[in-house]
Order: sequence, then structure tokens, then C-alpha cells
Amino acid sequence: MTVVVWIAEGTWPACVDAARAHAPQDAEVVLLHVSGQDVPGVAHGAFAGLLGRGHRERDPGTRVEHLAAGSARQLLDAAADRLGRPCTRLERSGHTEREVVAAAEDADLLVLARDGDRTRLGPRSLGPATRFVVDHAPCPVLLVWPEPAPGADTLPPPPPRQR
Repeated sequence: MTVVVWIAEGTWPACVDAARAHAPQDAEVVLLHVSGQDVPGVAHGAFAGLLGRGHRERDPGTRVEHLAAGSARQLLDAAADRLGRPCTRLERSGHTEREVVAAAEDADLLVLARDGDRTRLGPRSLGPATRFVVDHAPCPVLLVWPEPAPGADTLPPPPPRQR
């Protein structure tokens, strides 16, 4: 059994805890972090647009990419320490939601956390990338709350009845 755990800033401890609790001891656990290309891309574009195309060595987008890679390694290391068992660490970059779906292609379970409005129950508790992953995952999904779930009294009201 292969369990992919999506490691995202702010919600990863709940995902790791869920994997510890629900993945069999003999499961292969893959800790996945995806670095989006939007911030480095903006830095590259701003440099090219404002300062011209020369002097690539001064392009801040490259520095941002290196910082993101270092941050991802630290996050994956912290997640592996919290998991407390052998695992594979996988770092991808690109469109986050598509990379997560692709990484889960051969998985038996994908663990991820809610990342939207977590103050109440309902569909807005999922951000756009997480919604995409839940809708398109090629395997079963374990969706966890990063903190205790809000009460049922936070459900949005039902839609008005059609007559």
C-alpha cells in the first residue's frame, strides 16, 4: 500500500498525524511537497521587465527558487521527523493541484487537509487547489481538519426551496 501525504505550509502536521494513525505500518509513505512557480515566475518577469534581459546572475527569481527549495527541504524534514517511520520525501514544482494529482496516480490513499475557511463547516473550507485535488484524485482521499472541526451549528443554511 502506498500513502501519499500532501505536505503544505500551515496544515502539514494534521496530515502527518492522520497518516500515522491510518496508514498500516507496512505502507510505503510518501511525503509530497509542491512548490508553485508563481512567485519565482513573477520575480523573473519583474527583473526582465524592469532591468532588461541582461545580467542573469542578478535575477532575483533564481534566488527565490533556491529559497523555496530550502524551505521545502526543511518542511519535508520536519514532517518526516513527526511521522517517525521510514518514508520517501518527494519535492515537485509546478501547478500545485496538478502535481498533487499526478503524484497520487499510483497511490492507494492520498492524505490532505482543509485549507480554506476553517471557522465553519461547508464547501468554503477547501481552497481552490484542494478542491481540485479532491475532485480529481485518482485514489481514495482522506481529508482532515488541521485543527478541531467547528460544530454543526456552523453549517450554512440550506438553499431556499424551489416552488
